[in-house]
Amino acid sequence: MATYYLKTPLTEEDVTQLKIGDVVYITGDAFTCRSRLHRWVLDENHPLPEAGKERNLLIHVGPIVLREDDKFKLVSFMPTSSIRFEKWGARAVDEWGLRMIIGKTTMGEETMAMMQKKKCVHVSPQCVSPNSWVQNINITNVELFNELGTIEATWSMTVDKLGPFVVDIDCYGNNLYKNHEHEVDEQREKALAKLGIGPDFEYTKLY
Repeated sequence: MATYYLKTPLTEEDVTQLKIGDVVYITGDAFTCRSRLHRWVLDENHPLPEAGKERNLLIHVGPIVLREDDKFKLVSFMPTSSIRFEKWGARAVDEWGLRMIIGKTTMGEETMAMMQKKKCVHVSPQCVSPNSWVQNINITNVELFNELGTIEATWSMTVDKLGPFVVDIDCYGNNLYKNHEHEVDEQREKALAKLGIGPDFEYTKLY
């Protein structure tokens, strides 16, 4: 396991050196995206916001932001679960030219295959710390605020040594979560049985 301090815009060389389990800190420009923006662009054929055209680091997050004296004040920031966006993952990587996605949990087979083809990685927060990162993030702009609302809008930001994040999908078809699937499945079955939840339980779907 190695630790990397990367700067955006991320290059192919930046991400191809990463292996699952590596720790990453990021400095530079990023943009946010949740389910509504995916639908807006990829299902409803609206143009991608300028933030996405200019940046190749996407964060699956709906930050809590206040406007004070014509300035943005970030109140809370915690990436959400990327598996929720699997329907659009491969297309986003391909069409938006992404090199890295930050989000909790993992992504599915189609997105992993496209990440391997296009040289993109997925990284997850090493901890749950919605307020400790605020000082490392500067909100610079927002797009589609009126159309999508504050949580689903596209926020542009600059980050300074944001992390730590763990590489859980690399450019070579490896998935950190899959390496632990057997152990996780055993524990999940025990937990679901204890809670009285059936074996057909699935992730929450947004589509």
